[in-house]
Amino acid sequence: MLQSHPATPPAAAERVRPAAVAVTDLVKVYKGGKRALDGVSLSIFKGELFGLLGPNGAGKSTLINILAGLVNKTSGSVSIWDIDIDRDPRGSRAAIGVVPQELNLDAFFTPRELLEVQAGLYGVPPRERRTAEILAAVGLADKADAYARTLSGGMRRRLLVAKALVHAPPVLVLDEPTAGVDVELRRSLWAYVRTLNARGTTVLLTTHYLEEAEELCDRIAIIDRGKLIACDTTTALVGQLDSKELRILVDCDLLETPAGLVGWGATLDGPRHVVVRFRPSSTRVGEIIEAVRGAGLGIVDLSTEESDLEDLFLRLTRRHGDTAA
Repeated sequence: MLQSHPATPPAAAERVRPAAVAVTDLVKVYKGGKRALDGVSLSIFKGELFGLLGPNGAGKSTLINILAGLVNKTSGSVSIWDIDIDRDPRGSRAAIGVVPQELNLDAFFTPRELLEVQAGLYGVPPRERRTAEILAAVGLADKADAYARTLSGGMRRRLLVAKALVHAPPVLVLDEPTAGVDVELRRSLWAYVRTLNARGTTVLLTTHYLEEAEELCDRIAIIDRGKLIACDTTTALVGQLDSKELRILVDCDLLETPAGLVGWGATLDGPRHVVVRFRPSSTRVGEIIEAVRGAGLGIVDLSTEESDLEDLFLRLTRRHGDTAA
């Protein structure tokens, strides 16, 4: 059964693994009474690639802006790399790099100048700066001295990633980094993110491309209307659905579902396709195939389709919306 709210006691693994980001009972209420975050608690482990999902207005950007020191929380506690954001705001900001959704670049600076200025703002001594290395890593070495206004949208997106890395933060936040980006650039960006993560950088990703989160992330949290409604490993979350679809191409035309398949909840998709939706935890594919043969049908071809993260996301947010209403 789907759990619309995670259990309160933390899992054993969460108690043992050190947290790169720890959020406890986080609340943010804006002027006018809008509650953007309502008691959110979660831990992002060191070295993890963590996904934060939710519909527009769910509270994701508010959470990220609090981590980045751009928005003041109403209550609760937040620490980044064991640094409390209230006790040591400068230290916590130095431990995180944020790649925003907006392409907020100074059009009259070159990539090299932008990274040098950013490094200076973070107090990185000139001898410790890695400007050329970072530009090469994001594929902008040949554009190092071109004005930012001449760069394509994809190049500007990569330049934002480069800016977030100038002070070598142990935590990198990517807020919708591939929005409006072509497929080739998306793949190259994720390849670089995987490389950073493999080197030990903790990555927090927000995205509307659910297939990306499913492919990339170790664990995923889903937030809706300011509340955390799910947080688990990607495999465990998708496994909660316990749903598959079996499509069978049979050897004759059918006008209606054979009586022997009605009990399986079979439906017709055209005259020759029999569709059965079932729960893998309680039903084996072989049992359905035997029922099809028992109905006197020959099987020409078959395929299965598993539920994915998008199905879970829609189900959880829909359920939470119904509950809130």
